[in-house]
Amino acid sequence: MKRYLLLSFLVLGLVSNTLFAERIKDITTVAGIRNNQLVGYGLVVGLDGSGDTAASFTDDSMRNMLEQLGITLPPGANLPIKNVAAVSLSAELPAFTKPGQKIDVNVSSIGNSKNLRGGTLLMAPLKGADGQIYAVAQGNLVVLGLSAGGDDGSSVTVNIPTGGRIPNGATVEREVLTSFVAGDSITLNLHRPDFTTAHRLAETINDTMGLGTAHAVDASSVRVSAPKELSQKVSYLSMLENLEFLPGTAAAKIVVNAKTGTVVIGQNVIVQPAAVSHGNLTVTITNDPLVSQPPAFSRGETVVVPKSDIDVAVTNKGAFLFNLGVTLDEVVRAVNNIGASPAELVAILEALKAAGSLNAELIII
Repeated sequence: MKRYLLLSFLVLGLVSNTLFAERIKDITTVAGIRNNQLVGYGLVVGLDGSGDTAASFTDDSMRNMLEQLGITLPPGANLPIKNVAAVSLSAELPAFTKPGQKIDVNVSSIGNSKNLRGGTLLMAPLKGADGQIYAVAQGNLVVLGLSAGGDDGSSVTVNIPTGGRIPNGATVEREVLTSFVAGDSITLNLHRPDFTTAHRLAETINDTMGLGTAHAVDASSVRVSAPKELSQKVSYLSMLENLEFLPGTAAAKIVVNAKTGTVVIGQNVIVQPAAVSHGNLTVTITNDPLVSQPPAFSRGETVVVPKSDIDVAVTNKGAFLFNLGVTLDEVVRAVNNIGASPAELVAILEALKAAGSLNAELIII
């Protein structure tokens, strides 16, 4: 079973030597165009007794809200905060989102509320890193979690009932300006920095748009000349991002997840000449207690005498030889032929790396 499991893992790492062209939009992002994180604080009301019960800040928030609505409470008045929960709010504001558009809001309890199901978020501002309000959230929560308990103390919980989501729950009040609208150039940032890819990207743009249009700044950025007029810049970028070119191949890497046993071997992994011998030493100890029965009328006592059997077995899974220039396919075939498990494969790869026969970077996570 381990052998087939190992094979299924390694097949994921097999990469064909045939390279395919990529669109610029699939491997780059435009500098200055990004999502912006928003955070906020609010109150969820309408809970069925599952709200905060010992959070002073929830009580203070309720009093402040009521005072802003023109309701003055007498000193020492108790508020039914068991139907109210203090929550933190988070959202992402996409680039170019205009005032009046809607965004989703994540809601999470920050008090001791047990369940937010059925609650309604009251109007709460969402602020950016600069402290400015960019959206206002309000609405009914969608909570996928569920919890229930009995009088005897038994309980059951499905997913997380203290967190929820409000689809289209926030209205954007302010647009975030980007550097895209200004200047006579744009910068394309590669998702995976690589000097070869940056060079080929600049060459592809120059071949299409004219010599000198683009130049690689470093391994992750390519600066491209662009029109100053915003409408022309949009159509220009639309044409650029659909160009196809051949990116550089990734560096040889082997990634091993020691916890799950997942092994992924990337392209261009080559093993130098090496001989590998792999075997296991198994020691098995079994206890078979014996009962010692005294003779009749001897006044002796019946006792249990421990007896241990020790068995030592050596499983030799054979040796195999890696010749000069062995490829990934041959490595996988050789390891599978000896029936090595993922854990044993890690030991083999580490030994090859230590011996200087593995040219790839070995990453263990």
